[in-house]
Order: sequence, then C-alpha cells, then structure tokens
Amino acid sequence: MNDAITALVRRHDPDRFLTALFAPPERRNALLALYAFNHELARAREVASEPSLALIRLQWWREVVEGENKRHEVASPLTAFIAAGVLRPSLLLPVIEARETEVYGDFETLADWRAWLLAGAGGLAVAAASALGAPEPGAARPFGAAYGAAGVLRATGVLAGQGTCLLPRDVLGRHDLSAEAFIDDPGSLAARAALSDMVGEAKAFLAGVRRGAIPRSAIAAVLPAVLARRDLARWPAVATPRRLGDRLAVVFGGMTGRV
Repeated sequence: MNDAITALVRRHDPDRFLTALFAPPERRNALLALYAFNHELARAREVASEPSLALIRLQWWREVVEGENKRHEVASPLTAFIAAGVLRPSLLLPVIEARETEVYGDFETLADWRAWLLAGAGGLAVAAASALGAPEPGAARPFGAAYGAAGVLRATGVLAGQGTCLLPRDVLGRHDLSAEAFIDDPGSLAARAALSDMVGEAKAFLAGVRRGAIPRSAIAAVLPAVLARRDLARWPAVATPRRLGDRLAVVFGGMTGRV
C-alpha cells in the first residue's frame, strides 16, 4: 500500500485507522483502501456546493466499483483489491447508495434513518468483515451502524454549522422541532432532548449484535463499535478529539476480541 493511502486514513479517519492496525497484516492494506474509499464518498457531500454535484462525484466512484479503470490515489488500489476478489462490488455499491441518500439529508422517519445507517456505516463494516475473511460478514452490520449513529451524534454541531441536520423529522417533531430549527440552535433544550432520544436509538443497534459471530481474525471490522459504546455511555460528555482511554479501549478490544 502506498504511503498516501495510509496517511489519508490516519489523518481523516483516525478511529478506523487505529482499528485497522488489528487486522491481519496480509489483509490490512485492503482494509485501509476500503476506509480511504469511504472517506472519498464522505467528501462528496462535504465539498460539493449543491446536491447534484455531490451525486456526480458519487457516480464517479460507482463507475470505479463497477469496473472502470481510473487513475487516482484511492481508486487505483481499490480497483486492484476488487480485481483480486478481496473487496466485493456487491458490498460496496450499497454504501455508495447510502451516501446518495445522505446528500439530501432528509430522513422523514426513524425507520428511514435506521435503514440509512444499516446500509451505509453498517454496510462498510460488512465489506470490512468480508475483506478480512469473516464467514458471516453480515453479522458486522449492527456494529457498524452503531458507530455511524454515534458519529452522527458527535458531529451534529459541526453539521448544523454547515446547514445540515441528519436526524429524522419524526423524532424532531416529538420535541416541536423542524430540521431548520435544529440547525438554527443545536444547543437548545429541545435539540438536546431530541439528541437524547437518538442516543437510545443508537444503543439499540448494539442491543441486537451477535457476540462471537465475528472471528478474531476479522475483529478489526467491528472494533469501531468499541468507541461507539463509550460515546453513547458518556453522552453528552464525549471527548473530541479522542483521549487515551478511547485508544486503550480499542487496543483492549483488539487484543481480547471483546467488542
């Protein structure tokens, strides 16, 4: 793996970079390429000035996954791992579709929100587990969804500053909030009450996990859930950036296989 991929994941996705260190050395590069790909998908919404431009960026990545050979520091290694059968297009395409849904950031119901996370962050965990050779990679889905949900909660203030709210409208409505009102004041009492509701929903992903379904050799795929558990247990007192205790918890999980 070129140093550019390693540096990209370490800089932009330090949580998953740390967890990737617990992957078998012969599979670690594929995992880092997958996480670099995920970062590029996330950037589509972040850097585009309007939804149509974000969708064009995502379509570019769809073409890469579907087999078009494009020279790019992330696309080239991704293509190589797809060609080698380590990364499976059938698992990557749903992750792109979830990012397309995210472009508009309009989740009418809690069910819509859960489906988005299970397909997106959950789907990424499935692809990671598959790349690491897990016999039942689908068992990783709720672990990934929980990490994605915790990430949304951690980022609500930043997202509001960008004019985005990724919370479902029906949950906001319980507290007489619209997405626009949440964006206007994400620190209001009503907004904090809505976020507390969402913490419970995020925890629900972890309530349904199958412990032991992911072998030790593929544990890196679900290690981000260690951080999700800690964030959700401490909410709203989450540490940004991560502190030593978070990193040690990941190390313990990686060494013991307990997530």
